[in-house]
Parts: sequence; structure tokens; C-alpha cells
Amino acid sequence: MLSKALLRLGASAARHPWRVIAAWLIAATLAVLAAIAFGGRTADSMTAPGLDSQRAAELIERAGTGQEGMTAQVVVTPLDGGATFFDHGSARTALTRLQTEVKRLPHVLGTSDPAGALDAGGDTAVRGGLVSADGRIAVVRVQYPDQSRLSAEDLDALVDLDDRLRAELPLRIEMGGNLFYAFSDPDGGASELIGLLAAAAILFLAFGSLVAAALPIGMAVFGLTLGVATMTVLAGVTEVPTFAPVLGSMVGLGVGIDYALFVLARHREYLACGLDPRAAAGRAVATAGRPVVFAGGTVVVSILGLAVANVPFMTVGGVAVSIVVLTMVLASVTLLPAFLGAAGPRLGRAGRIGRALRAGRSGRLGRRRDTAAGAVPAAGWRRWLGHVGRHPVPYAVGAAALLLTATLPVLGLRVGLPDDGSLPQSRTERRAYDLVAEGFGPGTNGPLVIAADPTGDPGVLDRLVGAVAADPGIASVAPTHIDRATGIATLVVFPTTSPQDKATADTIARLRTDVLPTAIGHGPAKAHVGGAAASLSDVGQRTSQRLPVFVAAVLAMSFLLLMPVFRSILVPLKAVLLNLLSIGAAYGIMVAVFQWGWGGALIGLEATVPIVSFIPMFLFAILFGLSMDYEVFLLSRVREEYLRTGDNGTAIVEGVSRTARIITSAALIMVAVFLSFAVAEDPSTKMFGLGLATAIFIDATVVRMVLVPATMTLLGRTNWWLPKWLDRMLPRGPVGTDDTDVESTGEAPRARLVDR
Repeated sequence: MLSKALLRLGASAARHPWRVIAAWLIAATLAVLAAIAFGGRTADSMTAPGLDSQRAAELIERAGTGQEGMTAQVVVTPLDGGATFFDHGSARTALTRLQTEVKRLPHVLGTSDPAGALDAGGDTAVRGGLVSADGRIAVVRVQYPDQSRLSAEDLDALVDLDDRLRAELPLRIEMGGNLFYAFSDPDGGASELIGLLAAAAILFLAFGSLVAAALPIGMAVFGLTLGVATMTVLAGVTEVPTFAPVLGSMVGLGVGIDYALFVLARHREYLACGLDPRAAAGRAVATAGRPVVFAGGTVVVSILGLAVANVPFMTVGGVAVSIVVLTMVLASVTLLPAFLGAAGPRLGRAGRIGRALRAGRSGRLGRRRDTAAGAVPAAGWRRWLGHVGRHPVPYAVGAAALLLTATLPVLGLRVGLPDDGSLPQSRTERRAYDLVAEGFGPGTNGPLVIAADPTGDPGVLDRLVGAVAADPGIASVAPTHIDRATGIATLVVFPTTSPQDKATADTIARLRTDVLPTAIGHGPAKAHVGGAAASLSDVGQRTSQRLPVFVAAVLAMSFLLLMPVFRSILVPLKAVLLNLLSIGAAYGIMVAVFQWGWGGALIGLEATVPIVSFIPMFLFAILFGLSMDYEVFLLSRVREEYLRTGDNGTAIVEGVSRTARIITSAALIMVAVFLSFAVAEDPSTKMFGLGLATAIFIDATVVRMVLVPATMTLLGRTNWWLPKWLDRMLPRGPVGTDDTDVESTGEAPRARLVDR
């Protein structure tokens, strides 16, 4: 039985705390050393099997043109604000020297030559996108090999050259390109620290003890170190996307501290009942540890369900984040009880400041009073829940209407990838983006690469170039490059609109469905549209197509998992629907903030952006798993009270009020951690942070404290209806928060959760 195994595990860790702590310290150290020795860097391969952009990438790789590798661009303009032009004098000399110096950098395969483009004539220069029509802005495009042969040192070398030449040349120099995207340090460090500090403050207010507040933080830091180091080792074996460490840190901190909070709260309850600290730790793991294991497993299974999208980088990203979550679950049932055993009886009492904060508050936990939990809050929750129970219809209708209204903006959701134009002005990538858009048009920041195999039709390339150049969405076409060995041709074309503009996606679709088929005809030749903008557009379409299937699979899985837990049909059905409602509201708020700009300035968003294509699916997987945490903790207590009293109304009031304060504290911690990432520079990180924080806030307030009690009151005893034939078929041993068996603990349980 799970509870007996957890009881033995927790009690053993509490009896031998320093052995367990030393084992975790050794494991974390070995993981860090392995990450240093064998780990790899994160990489973004925004492709998927069967996509047109993937076929284009395969043709380009066959041709060996080098265009499949990493790129950077150095954008320059004279320091005098445009009075000098690049077609003569010192500016021309400085431009030539800049291009020469960049070409000498390690691993650089080649660079464009804007000075040579000027010699070839004005029209050629403009078409090549190397020097602006007015001669004031020039671009040096830098070609690197595949990312596997590069490292952060290559980016450092380019940046160092920039710093040196700024002092020597009369040029304003800015830089961008996917080399920066691949090797710039991801957002996270400062956000993690802010999140930890906020969580520590909330824990201190919840428990009134510095020791009690420090233990969940310490456990989370241990778990995060081990989890992220393991993720780095995984990156040495396969491509782990760049967002995975940030998302893993975000989710890991949130769930780790939350899981520790639930176990710690139950441990203090048992201390208040007079149990020995080691016995209390064992019982806390045996009771609160079961929903921790179940909730963590639900999060992991939901995230691993991302494989249904058939987008490899999302699948690997899900595996990487799951590693962190599993590490936090393991820490909650081994490392935390070791901390509890080492802390001894000190956790059963609040410190001087905590006692002052809670002066006059006392409450019944089990059979004794515990000043750390407080009956005044419990009494307040009882009054609120009694009020909702007396007016369930208006509260249920009002809360549902509020969430449905918040969900409405989802109808206008547009997926894509924010370009460098959405970064703050403090970043050189943003300044380079603005210069390129000013000199050449916004589409130059996101060129498309058309790969064509003209086999059997030598005249197809001329028709192809003419048809593409005539499309209203294309501003210019660079000279065609033909590989002599394979005959494969590549055309770099520049749209009239920016990479994140919806019109660019429309242009890509039009090229594929109309322009290219017309130019190629029915012959053996073939052509495909690739490039970063096309790849991201393709991934967005695939995830949008697979999202309904994924959502249906997660909903069905959650319903089937919860049904044997609560021995009910309506309770898991209601849980699934309410979770869906809270996630929909979070999606709607994200659309309002990022696409419409409502309140964007509050999180440092400088321009409206589309929702990153893979974020809705990732958010759904994570949020559905996290919302099940609260569902299991809360409804397990409600069911416990229902089986003890047989009265649905009493069970709702007692069950919710006994968990409300812990759930509220846990939600505040998660919201604080997630919001600390919402102020990061990268828009993708902002979306993850704001989306997760919004959904958790809605789930722990409107859903858990209004909709759940209101709907359960309306359903009455029907909440626990389960056909007898189905009851016989379902497995026994529900995962709840009730006490363990008498034989396991040696003490009569307070309220056992048994089958009816």
C-alpha cells in the first residue's frame, strides 16, 4: 500500500536525517559535475517531421550551401546621424575594415560584402539587402556552421569585437541574428531569486517561524539544482530547447515549495497532537505525501502528453521539465522529512514574531490547539463557505459568467513567434532590428528561404524567381544561389511585413498553395519554403491542429484517474470542467495583454506580440496538472469529512475551511514565483510567467473558494454517486489526505477514507 511505503520512507528519513541530507548533497554535486563534464547547451530546432519548412531545410542541407547553419548580422550606420554615407570616405573605409575583422573570427564560414555591393551598383545593393537605398545603413551578414560545432565562446568573440571596434571606428554598431538567440544567457537567475524571496516571506507569514519557512526553500533549492543539472546532461545527448531550463526552474520552484508546504503543514498538525517529531514526519509523508505523489504524477503525465503534437522539440522540452517535477516529488518524500527530523520540536511552535502576528489566534487541529494554524481564519472561511452554501445559484452563475467573459478573447488568439522588435531598447538585438527595418523594410528581419530542386525542368528557376518577385507580399528577391554538384537552388526572399506579422504567415501560405505550384507546374521539379519565419509558422499550425486532440486526451485521462480516487462520477467530471474554465480564462487574459496590449506596460512589454505557437499547449499541460494538486488536496478532505459525517453541507464547509488557508498560501507562493518571471526581458518567458500566475490565482480563488463549494452544494449527495457495477470494477485504495491504517501507525485514525 502506498501509504505504508511512504510512512516507512518518511520515518526512516526523519530517523537518519544527516545520512539523507548527505546523500542528496552528494547526488546534487555529482549531477553538477556531470553537467560540467558531459552536459550540452540548449538549442532550438523549430522543425517537425513532414512540415514544408523541414523539407526545405533538408534540400538546403543536401546542397551544402551553409545556409543551414547559424547566422548573425552586424548592422552599422555612421555616428554623425546620417550626414555621412557609406559610398565614399572614412565611412566606406570603416565598413570595409569591419567586414574584414568579422570574417577573421573563429568558425566564421563567410560574410557578406556591403562595400562590394556598392561597387556593383545601387540597384544590386538594394536587392541584396546589404546597403540601404539612401546609403546610411549597412548590414554584414555572418555565416556560421551548424550549432553543434559552436559554443557561447563564438558569441563572446563577436561581442568582444563589437566592443573593441566601437572605440576605433566612426560607426554605430548593433548586432542580432540567431547566434544571439542560441547562446545568449536565458532569463531566469534574477527571477528565481525574486521568486524565492517572495516565497520565503509568504511561508514566514503562514507559519510564523523562520525555521519552518526555510525548510521548503532549502528543499526546493536542492531539488532544482539536481533537476536542472540532470536537464543539462540530457542536453548533451539530445537537443533540449532553450526555454526548458527557464520553464523547469519556474515550475520546479512552484511545485517544490508547494509540495513541501502541504507536507510541512500536516507535520506541524501532528506535532500539535503530541507526536514525536520523527513519528510526525513519517505520518506527514504517509498522509500528505500521497496526494503529492499523485499530483506530481499527474503533472508529469500531462506534460509528457505533449508528444501527441509530434513536434520533437516540444516532446524533449516536456521530458526535461518532467525531470524537474519528479525530482521535487522525490525530495518531498525523502529530503523534506530528513529536514523535519533534524529540526525536531522547534517546528511545532512559532517564533516571537510569529506569535505576535498571530496573537489571539488559536485553532483546533485534530484533537489539540495549534497557534500556528489559527482558528480565526478557519472561522472566517466557515462563515464565507456557509454564505456561499446559502446562495449557491447566484455564486455559481456569477463566477462562471466571470470566467467565461475572461475566456472570450481566446477567440482572437493568434500564434506566432515574437521577433527581436519586441525586445526592450536596452538590447542590441532590438536596436539592430530597428535599424534594418528602417533601412530595408520590416521583412528584411525575417527572410524566407525557398529551396528548389529543378531536376528535369531547367527553365523552372526563371519562372520561380519571376512569380515570387511578383507576389504582393514580397519586397525583393536576392540573387539565386545554385549548387553545382546537386543543382539545388536557394532563393532568399524578403517579405514586405515583419516576421511576427500575420500578413507574413499569409504570404507563406500563398507561396505554397498558389505561387510555387503555378511556377513549377506538373513536372518533376519541386520547391519548398523554409527559413525561421516559415518554420515557426508551420509549428504553430501543427500545434493548433493537435491542440484539441491533446486537450481531449488530458481531460479523459484526468477523469479516469480521479474517478477511483473519489469514488464518484460527478466530482471528477466537475473538476475537469472547472479546470478547463480556469485555464481558458488564463488564455483570454494572455491574449488581452500580449495581443491587445492591455496592461502590457506593467510587465515591461513594449509592443504587442502574437502568442508563441507552442505556449498554449505547454501551458495547458502544466496548468492542468498543477490545478489537480489543489483539487486532490481539497476534495480529499471534503470526502473525508463526508464519510465521517454523512452530511454533504458539513463536509463542504469543514473540508474546504480546513484546507483553504494552506491552499491559499500555496497559491500565493506559486503566483509570486511565476510573476517574478513575467517581468523578464524575453516575451516568451513573460507569457509563461503571466499565464501560469493568472491561472493559479483564478484556480485558487474563484474556482476553489466559490465555484467548487457552490456547485457541490447544488449537487448535494449526488456528488458521491457511483453505480454499484462501476464501484466493483474500480481499483481500491484511493489517494487522499486521510490518515494511514491503524496497523501502520499504531494510532487510531481521525477520519479514515474508506469505500462506501
